[in-house]
Amino acid sequence: MSISGVTETPSLYDEAEAARRRGDYRAGVALARQAADHSVRRGDVAGQASALRLAANQLLRVGEQEAAITACTQAAGLFESIGDERGICETLTVQAIPFNDLGLHEEALDALDRARLIAQRLDDRALLYWVHNRTGVVHAAMGDLAASNECLRHALAVVDPGDDEARFCVLNNLGDNAVFRIPQLRELGREDEAEELLTTALGHVRTALELAQAANHPYRQSIVLDNYGMLMAHRGDYGEAFTLVENSRMIALAHGYRSLESAALQHQAQIRLLRGDCAIAVLGLLEALERATEAKEKPMTMAIHLQLSQAYERIGDFKASLSHYRSYHALEREAHNDVAAVRARMMVHLFELDNARLEADNARLESELHRIRSAELEEQALTDALTGLANRRAADQRLPAMATLADATGRPFCLAIADVDHFKNVNDRYGHAAGDDVLRRIGALLREHVRGTDLVARLGGEEFLVAFEGVDLPEATHLAEKLRLIIANHDWSTLQPGLAVTVSIGVAAHDGDPALLLPRADARLYAAKHAGRNRVVAAG
Repeated sequence: MSISGVTETPSLYDEAEAARRRGDYRAGVALARQAADHSVRRGDVAGQASALRLAANQLLRVGEQEAAITACTQAAGLFESIGDERGICETLTVQAIPFNDLGLHEEALDALDRARLIAQRLDDRALLYWVHNRTGVVHAAMGDLAASNECLRHALAVVDPGDDEARFCVLNNLGDNAVFRIPQLRELGREDEAEELLTTALGHVRTALELAQAANHPYRQSIVLDNYGMLMAHRGDYGEAFTLVENSRMIALAHGYRSLESAALQHQAQIRLLRGDCAIAVLGLLEALERATEAKEKPMTMAIHLQLSQAYERIGDFKASLSHYRSYHALEREAHNDVAAVRARMMVHLFELDNARLEADNARLESELHRIRSAELEEQALTDALTGLANRRAADQRLPAMATLADATGRPFCLAIADVDHFKNVNDRYGHAAGDDVLRRIGALLREHVRGTDLVARLGGEEFLVAFEGVDLPEATHLAEKLRLIIANHDWSTLQPGLAVTVSIGVAAHDGDPALLLPRADARLYAAKHAGRNRVVAAG
């Protein structure tokens, strides 16, 4: 490898790109960062920006999503400084993926919308392909498979037949969507449509597998083999399905793709569940859970807990089923808090990058910008983005202060926790967008029908908190019952025809130990759930 100025950076960049193409992402990241550093020393802005984007495109494959976002932000700023619109657009399409992986779907769609406008202005089909493809990925992550498939079909229509990487991505994504869409269609009784989709999707993944094998790219082979296996399971060919997913797992194991290995273990267990081998499936899910927990893959860990809850219920072990459901629910709360924390950290990163650029031009604005950004960070960190209510962090801050005030004044203080009944059914039947509308509407109803001194917060998922100041347990129970009836009697058909929504509520009174208040209310919420839902429980 040359270390003299003019030739080294292109060589490093090419080696980094070659590492990406063969799936050796950690080596590719190191080489791309070296290329960026040498470009800085040579004063090559375009080279530095391209190397940072290449590093980001591989950082996201090894689980370093926040670092990938930061690298993209730096690259986009550099491309902007030299007026390279194509470079900006390509960087934004890369940045959307780690945003999506971290649950920052709004940021991902915003980046892609900016990229789309540039691609349309440049009239560049290749850029439009990546915008459509990755917009489809984000919509799929949000649970809107119809919108996702529409975007992916647009991508397939404009893809360059000679671009094997692009063809692989869109075909594999269509196959992945079908894995989730086929069971939904069958549940709706649309069997013919499900079979047509299955046949089409199998054609897509077979072609994608051929492309991945021709490129000798293990990461792509592992991903598409997993999707291929799950589609075969939907066709009822469980033996072939298990073999395909096992091949995916072995490739992932050999190359250190831990998240793909965990996914394969989970899907092997899912195939056993489809085949009716529930007891063996539980063992596989427990192994997958151990791997996912070790790798700190929270979304996958949540999914496995939910599958274990369903599997244990099918074999009659209701205690274990409830335990895993509670673990799933707890992780779901954490996941919502994690998104807020990531968003806050990303704002800090953006602030630091913005500040570094502005410092040279206008140092006098630094303190004012810091004050403004700090205020924005604080507000966002304490506000639930979906409902506009206080979030879990805000509740954790305010509840001890409310309890202390109650102790000092001798006035009563009560807490209610409300959980939407059968919320998963709402998402499954009407879609996640409708589910979000339900949560927003419940937040508005709660806020409208409590006093200004009461605290209303969204704890995460479909769970809400109401803290009543100066109210004893009987009165708090009466107020909670009033809120339950308001929600149950609300005209939900304005959101979706046939939609009905109820909540279960647990109520507890502060008795001097604020640390016990939330767990007691939570326990009574579970009692309300087990007693049949759509009720208030304030004792027990």
